[in-house]
Amino acid sequence: MNTDAEDTKVAALYRESLVPLYVVPASFTWILHDYFVMLEDEIRYIWPQKRNIGKIIFLWVRYYSIALLVVDTLQIHIFSILGINSDKLCVAAYTIISVFGAISLWSVEIVMQLRVYVLFTCSKRVAVINGILFACSVVGFLWISAKNAEQQKALIADAIHLPLLGCPIVHPKIEWAQWVPGESCLCFNWFQDINSVAFKAAIYESVLFGFAIYKSFESMMDRMRRGHSRDTLRSILLRDNTLYFLGISCLLVFNNLMIVGVDKLPRFSYGPFHAALGVLTTRMLLNLHNAASSRVEVSSTGRDVPDHQQGSLPWQVASVPSLSLV
Repeated sequence: MNTDAEDTKVAALYRESLVPLYVVPASFTWILHDYFVMLEDEIRYIWPQKRNIGKIIFLWVRYYSIALLVVDTLQIHIFSILGINSDKLCVAAYTIISVFGAISLWSVEIVMQLRVYVLFTCSKRVAVINGILFACSVVGFLWISAKNAEQQKALIADAIHLPLLGCPIVHPKIEWAQWVPGESCLCFNWFQDINSVAFKAAIYESVLFGFAIYKSFESMMDRMRRGHSRDTLRSILLRDNTLYFLGISCLLVFNNLMIVGVDKLPRFSYGPFHAALGVLTTRMLLNLHNAASSRVEVSSTGRDVPDHQQGSLPWQVASVPSLSLV
């Protein structure tokens, strides 16, 4: 009876190990498709710019996200070859992918901080608050990652012998640790720790989202009082920020639920999350450049472009390259 129960759990683990093999290549295909779809806009709005913060951040997020998906795809398929993985390799792979993914998230959070900084007219107080919270989230991630690496080694070592594709996927729903003597508590604590990493990120994104909501409400009330219905660069920035921050927050919540092992939600790996971060960020940045470029073109024809709120922004829309912060 005990053997049948173990076989059932191993079969469930095996089925779950197949999920990333399909999901990660699909994520890679998605980000590549988006790259070629948006390449014309990138060539038009980004490449002509002189070197500035905005251009560097855009190119970094865009091409780092693609490189990260390449690493995800190679890792998940190379490790799926039976016999080449070991507990040390699996621990190293989990740690490396986690850190690489964190770098992607930190890059996106820097973009979000800069946009909030612009919305609050370069407020030093807002910049300091966001900077402190960002530093705390980075330190917390590094500390928890170091703790996880120590626990993963013992945890994976007891499951590496199972006939699985790639590294063992530890999932509380299957409760495989109940039949690995002495490791049940360790397994639960490990997932609590990983959960806290995503939870910290979700909290920080919620703070940034709150800043965007506040400014959106303030802008909406101002436009209602003034009777302006035409979209301004500021309103576009606010709209994009609100939608973008909401999207990132939803991704973090979904990622968090996947990590803690919600019933009927398989572990997709971090591939879809990495791809979504890259696609959302680059499209948001290109959308603002597109809007700014359209206004410049209209202005160059001699027609008046009324925009009473542009003066309150920390840049003047004289050319697309001037959008150096966002």
